[in-house]
Amino acid sequence: MMNILISAVGGQGALLASRIFASIAIKTDLDIKLSEVHGMSQRGGSVVTQVRMGDKIYSPVIEKGTADFIIAFEELEAARYINWLKDDATLIVNMQQIDPMPIVSGKIKYPSNLIEEFSKLPISLYSVDAVNLAGKAGNTRTANIVLIGLLASLTDISKRVWEEAIVETVPEKFIEENLKAFDLGYKIK
Repeated sequence: MMNILISAVGGQGALLASRIFASIAIKTDLDIKLSEVHGMSQRGGSVVTQVRMGDKIYSPVIEKGTADFIIAFEELEAARYINWLKDDATLIVNMQQIDPMPIVSGKIKYPSNLIEEFSKLPISLYSVDAVNLAGKAGNTRTANIVLIGLLASLTDISKRVWEEAIVETVPEKFIEENLKAFDLGYKIK
């Protein structure tokens, strides 16, 4: 069983990522349950998707301390959900900082040294400049796919299956740049 929590800001592609995971589950005959929370996502709010895949899954909800992976599309979103990871799990975090309204309004400051704090935890940490890598693939909006590529390299599911899921999930005119972004992420490890 894999418990994967995706945390992002609206517009970063978390919901597309969950559709890719659904395609992976179908292709590998795994049961999958998804739980998505995206209330204020269109206004830059937090988006959280919980993905559970395995032989038989009964609940879509990941309990705190039981996630095998967190893919955080932004540093502060990683900090919000870090307690969901179990010990010896994996945090994949995009080194992007998007200021939420309390920071934009000047009420608080963006926390400093988040990556350094994550590195002190009993987890595997991958801190990635996914936006830069996505730009090398031809479109900075494929940063989510760079992160999925890295996650894919850490699983037993073949690269070919992941690529097929991307081809089936993203709009046809964006397939090439998404496959390039996936490959760049896959090669990070």
